[in-house]
Amino acid sequence: MGMDEEPIKSLWVRIKGRAGIGDTIVEVSYRPPNQEDRADEDLYRQIGAASCSQALVLMGDLNHPDICWKDNTAGHKQSRRFLECIDDNFLLQVIEYPTSRGAMLDLVLTNKEGLVENVKLKNSLGCSDHEMVEFQMLRTVRRVHSKLTTLDFRRADFGLSGICLVRVRLVMIL
Repeated sequence: MGMDEEPIKSLWVRIKGRAGIGDTIVEVSYRPPNQEDRADEDLYRQIGAASCSQALVLMGDLNHPDICWKDNTAGHKQSRRFLECIDDNFLLQVIEYPTSRGAMLDLVLTNKEGLVENVKLKNSLGCSDHEMVEFQMLRTVRRVHSKLTTLDFRRADFGLSGICLVRVRLVMIL
């Protein structure tokens, strides 16, 4: 972290895998509800760098209560930017139910379908207003047969696609 960057309240852990299995990166964050855009962007850069890892699990209280996970929409600019980060890094949100007073503040995100399973909400621990989240993290990712196709545009040649689009537009105009 540079001297001019704000500190981010997060813990990053690398769980070493056995030979052939690979490591898993786990990040736990607390994002204050009034966090500055600059600190959010610093966190998003870290998430982007970590999303290139073989297996990634991000979790924490990220304080975006206005996000509708069913529609993938949000009312506030900061929450929309968070959704962009999730989409840009091909992360899946695996918690399906509200965790704090009817709001989905606590999230578990992963870049590998099937890495996190059996997500359950338990009673709150102590005097916390958040429910405890329990899940299994698998050492080897099971092959999940998904009907969804995920495209990885990181290696796309956007210059070439722009030329193709111009040619298509010219053909359509003529």
